Amino acid sequence: MKGKLYLIPTTLGDFDTMEQVLPGYNRQVLHGLTVFMVENVRTSRRFIKKTGHPAPIDEMTFIEIGKHATISQAIADFKRFIKQDSVGLLSEAGTPCIADPGALIVQAAHEDNIEVVSLVGPNSIILALMASGFNGQRFAFHGYLPVDRKQLAQKIRNMENKVQKDGQTQIFIETPFRNRQLYELLLRNCNPSTKLCIAVNLTLPGQMIRTLTIGAWKKQTVDLNKKPAVFLISK
Repeated sequence: MKGKLYLIPTTLGDFDTMEQVLPGYNRQVLHGLTVFMVENVRTSRRFIKKTGHPAPIDEMTFIEIGKHATISQAIADFKRFIKQDSVGLLSEAGTPCIADPGALIVQAAHEDNIEVVSLVGPNSIILALMASGFNGQRFAFHGYLPVDRKQLAQKIRNMENKVQKDGQTQIFIETPFRNRQLYELLLRNCNPSTKLCIAVNLTLPGQMIRTLTIGAWKKQTVDLNKKPAVFLISK
């Protein structure tokens, strides 16, 4: 009998926020599983242990789908286990399959007619859009932008053109240690009247969500160093 694939959200950072951001039903589902597809085994083990899972952690099966594992092998392992057991798919932070590699596992499930069940949890992209005051009916998520400064500057200008032409909110993220570089290029390349929302440490202590024009941001001092952030621009 085939199992189901459960998409299980995690917290966006500190596991102490679990009661605040995750429904109790998620824990019930999680505690019924012992096979997990994960981005990082160490982080996932800590998260599952924090939920009070009744099974010994060392008796669970973890299949890594992150940087150090081939997706083809992960899909093969998934198809082997799903024949008899339900499987949980966990993101490193927040909801699975948004800006992470889990979508390929879900695709494999659909191809084999496996039921996919999405559970409710925090998503930094949606939380940031909700709080930005920007257009929530027309928006695009670009994920991580180019690392090369010249390419990054061009990408910023292209996104701003889309904002001005279509009124479409542009959403993007960056690794925390490059936040400052991205922020400086936004200030340098965007029109002073363009609006920028920065959402930092969402659902965590020290959360900051603020929307200002580029011109106003130039007069501010903001600490983005090594903090998870979501950036949005609009008109």
